[in-house]
Amino acid sequence: MPRKISPFLQLKVRKRAKYLCEYCHADEHWQFVEFTIDHILPISEGGKDSLENLALACFHCNRYKSNKRAISNIQIFNPRQMVWNEHFIWSKDALRILPKTEIGQATIELLQFNRERVLQIRTDDLKVNRHPPQDDEIED
Repeated sequence: MPRKISPFLQLKVRKRAKYLCEYCHADEHWQFVEFTIDHILPISEGGKDSLENLALACFHCNRYKSNKRAISNIQIFNPRQMVWNEHFIWSKDALRILPKTEIGQATIELLQFNRERVLQIRTDDLKVNRHPPQDDEIED
């Protein structure tokens, strides 16, 4: 039987994330489906349904992350312990997420942040001023 996180807790996670996927920073407002509530530490490894262990994740990031927390022995980005702008930056054209750190690189690879389909979505969102997220850094 699938786990059910309370609607109240789901709303707290969404508001804390400002309705952005906490991994790739896609905006939930412009998607066709609600984003997933991800367990940062997977239930299979003892993770809990607590606010401290939950993150908002778009369908693709959640699917690619699955129950992984590292790739090639490099930890992937943890939105509860790390700051997004310390590990990632947008390319000058604001279409690609670039790594600033080894953790950023591992996360970009595992979650496939810059796959062709998402680049097209970002291009379209850029044209109507829905991208990039307001507080994110863009490469000089």
